[in-house]
Amino acid sequence: MPTPTDFKDYYTILGVDKKATPEEIKRAYRKLARKYHPDLNPGDQQAEARFKEINEANEVLSDPEKRQKYDQFGQYWNQVNQGGAPPPRGAGVGVGGVDFDQYTDFDSFINDLLGRFGGADGSGRRTYTYRTSTGQPSGFTSPPPADTEAAIALTFPEAFHGTQKRLQLDDETINVRIPPGARPGSRVRIKGKGRPSPFSQQRGDLYLTIEVLPHPFFQFEGDNITCEVPIRPDEAVLGAQIDVPTPDGNITMKVPPGVRSGQSLRLRGKGWKLPQDKRTDLIVKLQIVPPKDLSPIEREAYETIQAHSNFNPRTQLQEVKL
Repeated sequence: MPTPTDFKDYYTILGVDKKATPEEIKRAYRKLARKYHPDLNPGDQQAEARFKEINEANEVLSDPEKRQKYDQFGQYWNQVNQGGAPPPRGAGVGVGGVDFDQYTDFDSFINDLLGRFGGADGSGRRTYTYRTSTGQPSGFTSPPPADTEAAIALTFPEAFHGTQKRLQLDDETINVRIPPGARPGSRVRIKGKGRPSPFSQQRGDLYLTIEVLPHPFFQFEGDNITCEVPIRPDEAVLGAQIDVPTPDGNITMKVPPGVRSGQSLRLRGKGWKLPQDKRTDLIVKLQIVPPKDLSPIEREAYETIQAHSNFNPRTQLQEVKL
């Protein structure tokens, strides 16, 4: 069994941080292996010993399961699946921050550190068995595979019609199908593409949270979408048939006579896509826009209306007082 004096800090040997990524560990190993390879240092016993240490460190740190145990148990990591004597008194604190002095035997050491994982519950946990110092079988259950959260930004058309996206997750490229009608804040689940459990290597699921980029014309309003459409004063007074953009293209909408600026009209079934080929509504907000440049005929017509109109939209303001 290792003692505090023969313990090897594999991170120091490879010259990497304890939070180093697998790619950083791989690069560090290759660089050192080339430097101390026996073929490049013939007859150099120190280089040969260093080369063996580098390979030993890489064997542990490049393996997710071994690295997890090494980080947790320090010099006692390799005893998790084996029988062994109790950790020696005075072993102190290991790599994983474990104070070995508090344990009277190896069973207590294992049970305290691993018992927190609880029993198997059918959610992807895996049970590991080892032999205790008395020869009796015991074990622990790994935590379930971890689900991974990520965000993905879609344009308005991509979210409305659905799309295929290619994502880069660490060293893996995956193709993701986004169904039509994805809404801001909704989530898409990709089974088996989460991070692997450090014990069982079983992968959790990947959950993508949808972000929809702003559109220059359409906006979300609850379950519906809205847009703002300008109309002329005469169209507001007399009513009109106007063309209105929708996600499916332009349609003709009837504007009733006497509408006000800011009034909303509803186009049913012309909004956002829902499951089973259903649709929400498109809310059209009307804005009366007066012309800035009038032709002589238009000016004469407006002056005639002004001279002969008896309509006063400010009548109710006469009663307003402090």
